[in-house]
Amino acid sequence: MQGFYNNIIDNIIARRIAIATTILVIVFIVGSLGYHFVEGMAFFDGFYMTFITITTIGFSEVTQMSSAGRILTMVVFVMGIGVISYIASQTTQLIFESEIFKKRAMKKQLEKMEQHYIVAGYGRIGHRIAEVLKEADIPIVVIENRESSIERIQDDQLLYVEGDAQDESVLREAGINRAKGLVCALSRDQDNVFVTLIAREINDDIFILVRTNEHQNTKKILRAGANKVISPYEIGADRMANVILRPHVDQFMDRLRKNPEQDHIFDEVKIFDGSPLAGKTLAEAEIRQKYFVVIIAIIPEGKDNIHFNPGSNDKINIGDSLIVLGDIDRIKHLREQGCKDFRTLEERVSKHDFMKHINPHQSNTQSA
Repeated sequence: MQGFYNNIIDNIIARRIAIATTILVIVFIVGSLGYHFVEGMAFFDGFYMTFITITTIGFSEVTQMSSAGRILTMVVFVMGIGVISYIASQTTQLIFESEIFKKRAMKKQLEKMEQHYIVAGYGRIGHRIAEVLKEADIPIVVIENRESSIERIQDDQLLYVEGDAQDESVLREAGINRAKGLVCALSRDQDNVFVTLIAREINDDIFILVRTNEHQNTKKILRAGANKVISPYEIGADRMANVILRPHVDQFMDRLRKNPEQDHIFDEVKIFDGSPLAGKTLAEAEIRQKYFVVIIAIIPEGKDNIHFNPGSNDKINIGDSLIVLGDIDRIKHLREQGCKDFRTLEERVSKHDFMKHINPHQSNTQSA
């Protein structure tokens, strides 16, 4: 949609510039031919006279001109100055119109947005989050007030609201009351807390993910209304420690995440009504034999527990979610043919907090 509006603007600009340029060329042709027929000048001399007249350079005349030639000079001057003034005014007007048109188009898009994600802050972390969500075709709106970051957002062709995320009106303009999730990626923890408080007050059902710089602020942010708090610094430190403590595990995870030739991923599929797997045990379903994927865990519907490394006698029920590892195409085949799961990626975004089951003694920190 944004590209559609940009094309309209570009077409209008191109048409007006073309018209103005054509008029200017006509003035030069008329002036050159006029000097040729009135004063008998060569075409180039006539063109030169037209040029110095329109540009008001004020050099001497090529030849001593008659009264008719001087009248022609005055006509060329008036026409030329008029056209140049028109081009200058239109260029200025087009610049402002272009910006106004884009803002109006963006405002209309923002008013139609729903079930989207809002990213507050477009620094290094916010930029990366927005980049991943965009690649997944998940609708996002960025809130930012720094000019340098706004230019980067425009280059990335993202919808944005210019302003302070701590301002309630800015959050409402970004559609906080219709949004599915909010990512607070501001640089200061106190700013993230304030944004969380306002967002939770406006939309009690929204999923709020918050970045924190200080581990001791995690509980405060959770009390403010955040669903989950992430500490990028702790994650980075844990990752570096794992390189030393578990080098092969880290190598495996790194290949899954970065290697472009590696097509195996972790994913989740949900069992829907009509699935041939529903009501069967893992042994009876023969998922590994038929779909060539590995079942890592089963998450029963409506329950908080996660069954890691399920056995062959564990039963699969409608509504259960399966955490799987395998080839991208084979997981897609399992999802659609085996599970009857035809949801889009946006619809599959999970709010399940399974980190507390991995490390129940640190459920309140949520920083792993």
